[in-house]
Amino acid sequence: MAHDATKPEVTLPAKSTWNFQPDLPLEDRSIFNLKRGPAEGLRLLWNSWLPISDRLIVVGLSILTWFYLSPSLQTARTFAFDWVAGVYLRNLILITLVAGGMHLYLYTFKMQGDRLRYDARPFHKKNALFTFSSQFLDNVFWSIASGVTVWTAYEVLGLWAYANGYMPMFDVAAHPVLFVLWFIFLPFYGVFHFYWIHRLLHSKPVYNYVHSLHHRNVNVGPWSGMSMHPIEHIAYLSSVFIHVVLASHPIHFIFQLQQKVLLAVSSHAGYESVTLGEDRDTGLRVGDFFHQLHHRYFECNYGEPEVPCDKWFGTFHDGSEEATARTRVRMKEMRKK
Repeated sequence: MAHDATKPEVTLPAKSTWNFQPDLPLEDRSIFNLKRGPAEGLRLLWNSWLPISDRLIVVGLSILTWFYLSPSLQTARTFAFDWVAGVYLRNLILITLVAGGMHLYLYTFKMQGDRLRYDARPFHKKNALFTFSSQFLDNVFWSIASGVTVWTAYEVLGLWAYANGYMPMFDVAAHPVLFVLWFIFLPFYGVFHFYWIHRLLHSKPVYNYVHSLHHRNVNVGPWSGMSMHPIEHIAYLSSVFIHVVLASHPIHFIFQLQQKVLLAVSSHAGYESVTLGEDRDTGLRVGDFFHQLHHRYFECNYGEPEVPCDKWFGTFHDGSEEATARTRVRMKEMRKK
């Protein structure tokens, strides 16, 4: 096969580096890569949603949540213990079902074994670095004590603001196309917001006092996704402030929060996909090797692949040894500051 001089040579990591890795080097699969043309970009957008994706599941969940598991706007006009507690309990149950269910399936009962698992090393036990000296208990504690609390606070304030006219709201029947477009827009906006918040979290003082709590998890699991310091939870979920500026519907507000929380859980699952047993290679795509690289090498892949901020700003790690070397140089430079 003729050598393609337009593509630089890359060295792939040794097999011992990862238990499982996707095809490397990682490519820029964002729809914003204009070299592919609009048709390929639309195909990638379509495939990111259909025929089934975790994002599409959250859309359905957010609609069900609004109609069956949320207070009416009339009720939300005034703060009251019963409906606020109801929202907290519902969010607690949601994260427990998703994170707890995935942990039981993948790590307690090991229904897939280590098939499609990125890092097969066990979680930390009897390690003083973690709360209760246990990575699992540490992750559960911070996900619930801080994560569910901040998530619920944002949602309660948002519903109250919609109910009292402090956030602009449109009628779905009058604007059905806009209603659908919000679901497409929010993930892209969320990634862009996350990239810059994440860069801020990696500044030295903020990292030392805040973000380091999340980064204790080099080898991640479902409960790791929302295991954060309260200040990080506030910053991470602050993307919902866009609804103060642009008219939306409470379903979009609920969707954005559920997406940020529940997809953080799934993307930290530690597995490429959840499958029915050890003998299958395909299933529901949940893991994010792109972000797994960030937890291993820290100063890279601050965003997500959908919006190529890491490509644009020189922090992209494609899984190659050359990218690892560049990232280690960046880490040394940042430690000197």
